[in-house]
Amino acid sequence: MEADNANQEPSAIHVAIVEDDPGFLDALGDVLRTTADMRLTGTAATRAEGLALLDGPPSDVLLVDLGLPDGSGIDVIHAAARQWTACNIMVTTNFGDEQHVMRSIEAGAAGYLLKDSSPARIVDEIRSVANGGSPISPIIARQILARLQQDGVERGKPQAPPTPLLSAREKEVLDLITKGFKAQEIATLMNLSPYTVRTFVRRIYSKLKVTSKAEAIYEARTLGLLPR
Repeated sequence: MEADNANQEPSAIHVAIVEDDPGFLDALGDVLRTTADMRLTGTAATRAEGLALLDGPPSDVLLVDLGLPDGSGIDVIHAAARQWTACNIMVTTNFGDEQHVMRSIEAGAAGYLLKDSSPARIVDEIRSVANGGSPISPIIARQILARLQQDGVERGKPQAPPTPLLSAREKEVLDLITKGFKAQEIATLMNLSPYTVRTFVRRIYSKLKVTSKAEAIYEARTLGLLPR
């Protein structure tokens, strides 16, 4: 019995593919069919077909293209992460921008390869992701590292205090309005022209998104700019 077990082939890696490029799919499929430790268990060419594929038995590895004719492959990644919980999901795409990369990883992808990778290399990376690895094209890895480094720099910077909604002069005008003073009286008290006071009032209304004195007072109190 021990000899028989030693001669048995290791369990095959079951691979499903969601890909709308027939040339890429055929080339990869041909390699998978001739690879002893892999089995191609299903293919889909659209988002809808990819979602339907998830209703069947789960595969060990799911390859997903992002640019599908009827929607985004990220939807398939989301669904696969929920339905095929033990499956390892890897993106194979032409999209190398940060938005697609980060959204795919957040959706549940464990690997991200650009289609400039050869089918032979993709097969090697299928083995890697099936064994718990996270294969990523070098250019994508550099992009992620740059993003993480930039986030670290941003977190290390001292945070600037928030800009006050109203300037000191605008708050002074608003305070006098609240106390019942009219524009001419405010101009005299602040040693300004009535025109300047009216300009301050227009700015206050605009910043508070109101159209009347009563609304301005209410909104300012709600925002904590005036005592209640």
